[in-house]
Amino acid sequence: MAIPLAKLLISAVAVLMLVSASLATSEMPFMVVHKKVTLNRLKSGAERVLVSFDIYNQGSATAYDVTLTDNTWIKKTFDVVNGNKSRTWERLDAGGILTHSIELESKVKGPFYGAPALVTFRIPTKTVLQDAYSNPILPLNILADIPPTDLLAVAKRVLAKYGSLVSVISMVVLFVYLIATPSKPNAAKAGSKKKR
Repeated sequence: MAIPLAKLLISAVAVLMLVSASLATSEMPFMVVHKKVTLNRLKSGAERVLVSFDIYNQGSATAYDVTLTDNTWIKKTFDVVNGNKSRTWERLDAGGILTHSIELESKVKGPFYGAPALVTFRIPTKTVLQDAYSNPILPLNILADIPPTDLLAVAKRVLAKYGSLVSVISMVVLFVYLIATPSKPNAAKAGSKKKR
């Protein structure tokens, strides 16, 4: 079930890229919005969520009244620590980049599925606002219990995975060392021949 879905998503992305390439060559802005989320566990036991946005204008014209809105982070689940869930810029020139970030603190433990952010912008030749969506984020496991790492178990896994490679490399190094260094008896015979 997952393989046909993955093939469908890959096909959809390929078609979107082909269509977007043809649109980007015309005289209009083309927005690419990248949404990135990182989790940071604090010593107090809380978890901070840092959301960053990069908005790229890959088109050949300027976009005006660019507005970023991300309503994924609902108030009963997250508190805004720093930044805003919405931001507006006057313009984004062709080839330009805008960045924005939000810092949130989670209130609820469990998996979280976020939606794409919405970017609206205006083109001087059209009266209707244009929309662009960010990439969706992967599911977040907020305040998940992290199992303690056992160093012995990690060492066993590394040894099982790379043990044969280490033994082969050490044999090759030993062989090269034996070939490259002279043996002691030959060195003693060479010294006695010089004295005679």
